[in-house]
Amino acid sequence: MLRQRIRTRSSPVSFVGRLVLVAFLLAVLWYGLMAVLLALGVPRGTIDLISGYRTAFDYLAGLTADDLSPRVRLIVGLSALLAFFVFGYLAYKEIPRPYVARRTLDLPVADERGATEVSPRAIERVAESAAFGNVAVTAAAGRWEGKDLNVDVHLERADALPDTLRDVQHRVCEALGAHELPLVPVAVTLTGFQDQQRREIS
Repeated sequence: MLRQRIRTRSSPVSFVGRLVLVAFLLAVLWYGLMAVLLALGVPRGTIDLISGYRTAFDYLAGLTADDLSPRVRLIVGLSALLAFFVFGYLAYKEIPRPYVARRTLDLPVADERGATEVSPRAIERVAESAAFGNVAVTAAAGRWEGKDLNVDVHLERADALPDTLRDVQHRVCEALGAHELPLVPVAVTLTGFQDQQRREIS
């Protein structure tokens, strides 16, 4: 049985986020190594010479309230705010966005020497054209999922909604049969409607 492949879309910006993540992990790995060396009895002076951890700690521990002038606080605050937005945006771009990879539809043929393949977009166009057969449909978008067909429709008005959706589903099924395509489950989803009636204020 064929299975749908799951793919993920990634933004080009995500590469920058991965560089930041790699840099952070290398820093954690480096100072973790320093902690291991300290545990093994390596002199602190040697570790501080390699990593500078003690120098940085002494500097930060020696800061007082007088050292934090309003200008320094402003710079630190703006830098923290900028870092929050930049790293937050990079983290957002790292979120995987899975989607089902579409594949062509193989139709059985009598001649074993050949094959008939139908692209997903061709099937979607058949469904969209059939949906427009209903006068109430103003927009339609099909999505071939491999085993079923989803059709999103935008209607002109909201009255007779169940009958309109059933009619669209029936038209799509008839179109699949007319084009000798497999009869798969068809799901019709309402994405919106536009009421053409206008109220006049006198």
